[in-house]
Amino acid sequence: MKRIGACGLPAFLCLLFGTTAIAQDKPAEVYIYSTYHYCDFADQDRADEIFEQLQKPASEAAIKDGTISSYGWLAHQTGGKWRRADYFTAGSVQGLLDAQKKMNSAEDAKTKKLNAEFGGICSSHEDYIWRRVAGNIGTTARGGAAFSTYYVCDQGRESQADALVTTAIGPILDKLVADGKLMTWGWNEHIVGSDYRRLSTISAVDVKTLLEARDALVAALEDNPAGDALTDICPSHADYIWEIRSQAP
Repeated sequence: MKRIGACGLPAFLCLLFGTTAIAQDKPAEVYIYSTYHYCDFADQDRADEIFEQLQKPASEAAIKDGTISSYGWLAHQTGGKWRRADYFTAGSVQGLLDAQKKMNSAEDAKTKKLNAEFGGICSSHEDYIWRRVAGNIGTTARGGAAFSTYYVCDQGRESQADALVTTAIGPILDKLVADGKLMTWGWNEHIVGSDYRRLSTISAVDVKTLLEARDALVAALEDNPAGDALTDICPSHADYIWEIRSQAP
């Protein structure tokens, strides 16, 4: 399948973030190329089969030779109009673009036919490139289900949203991972794409466990001013629950 200044936050948060940071090892950069597909509901399962025949082998070969670090294929469970999504990761934007070109380079008659069939089922899509800001996405396998929230934010205050997540909300998510309630979480910034400026994603072993963990997160944020501050910066969003049909690692 072809790969197609003055602190404006409340005072307590200004003190929380501070003006200096404790020196620590900087984690490796993770960039994510995500394609969100609009598909014919009646034939979307066939799109899954085509992914398994074409994109999965190409993605696994790209991991083996170091071109990409991970990939995934997601099926819509609950949410908006996107029916399928695929992604792969690398250490830079150029690395993503080079990987896309390499994985598309070999196309024989059978591949062209299957690509055409896929295009008839999933006839349009949206591409985004994200950069991981916080979380353990890209360092460990995700669970079987993911809850993703796509935010529209005030672009002048996005760095404040990042600081809120990293400093105030991230520790809550880290504890959910440590307690075995979540497998992964990530907060990602928009690099290329349309209106969504930030992506928050969590994963768990299954949908039931995922929703229980999300309820725990919501409860933890009820009396936490960081939650209200984040909503003020990113007031609009779209939620999706994805079934992770294929991934590596």
